[in-house]
Amino acid sequence: MLPASLLLCSVRGDELVPRFLGEGDHPWLRLLLEEYDRFVGRPQRELDERVSEPLDGCAAFDKQRLAAFVLRRLSRAGAKSAVPPVRARAVVFGEAARRLEPRENILASAAASVDVSPNALEASLFADLPGERLVAALERPPSPLELALRANLALAQGFLARASAVKIEMEGNARAVVRHAKLRGLICRVARLAEVADATMEISGPYALFRHTLLYGRSLGDILPLLSWCRRFRLRADCVLHGRQRAFRVASGDPIFPASEPRRFDSRLEERFARDFKRLASDWDVIREPEPVEAGGGLIFPDFALQRRGDASRRWLLEIVGFWTPEYVARKLAQYRAASISNLILCIDADRCCDDGDLPPHALVIRYRRRVDAGEVVRRIEAAS
Repeated sequence: MLPASLLLCSVRGDELVPRFLGEGDHPWLRLLLEEYDRFVGRPQRELDERVSEPLDGCAAFDKQRLAAFVLRRLSRAGAKSAVPPVRARAVVFGEAARRLEPRENILASAAASVDVSPNALEASLFADLPGERLVAALERPPSPLELALRANLALAQGFLARASAVKIEMEGNARAVVRHAKLRGLICRVARLAEVADATMEISGPYALFRHTLLYGRSLGDILPLLSWCRRFRLRADCVLHGRQRAFRVASGDPIFPASEPRRFDSRLEERFARDFKRLASDWDVIREPEPVEAGGGLIFPDFALQRRGDASRRWLLEIVGFWTPEYVARKLAQYRAASISNLILCIDADRCCDDGDLPPHALVIRYRRRVDAGEVVRRIEAAS
């Protein structure tokens, strides 16, 4: 999480306006990257000392500090030494405790015991300290543009880590964002509150919790790069900064580094089903992640919509369920009934029943083991149509 000193922003009324890096910062960002390359193999403290001074062309030193902080997080400084530092300290300090002799003699004796030179042993003593770790070459050096976008992402995530409440309106790809929130255990509610949005998600921020957990703040911040894959989004966070609550906003078009493209399928199981169904039912379309269904004040996200080509009345929703109980299945069916959805197929894992009991009557359920039987799905929907 960014320290408060690197949360670059101006205050406009009760709103925080982030000072994002832009094209005008690219020249000095290139210099920063060149300086990093020049210090590869040297102690981290030497690089830190160099970038503690303004680079040529950098009009805002606080932006340089932010970019240097992000660049350091991208690097993997390593502790390289002739002797593991913990062992080097044990040998030298143990020798010093046993013998009252000059420092040079202690180092020479200790070095001989581990078969290295005194200079190599001395260099190993504190090689694991952050400042003494050697700067490593970046596996994939970023361009000035990428470094700027990553710095902007870190800045926005820093504000979210200090949020008490977050509201996100999304159009397109809402499912991936909701899935991330639920997998990370974020406290959220999903609904459709505006006609222009596919989904609106309200999330409790770290500062709404009894303890402002760092892990929760990181999980919340990880939502930001996923939002770049939405057609449009708007995010508002109520942030606590310097003891005052102010609003932070970010939206589509803001220069933030995006996440990798979301996977088309959540699992190989779903991918295999879609492939098998297309092969067996060439006159049906398989729609991955259809529009969410509003039910009971919340939203349901079916995995697939199966649509007979040229006949809009023959449309089925299909959801694949992993761990389940009869009560869970009954509740799921009740949600779809509340949304007036009758053409529904639940494919449930026969090996992941968490409770014994009969399934609700009249439920169109297909059990599977390792692979959903697309042929059975085709037979069921053809028979029911």
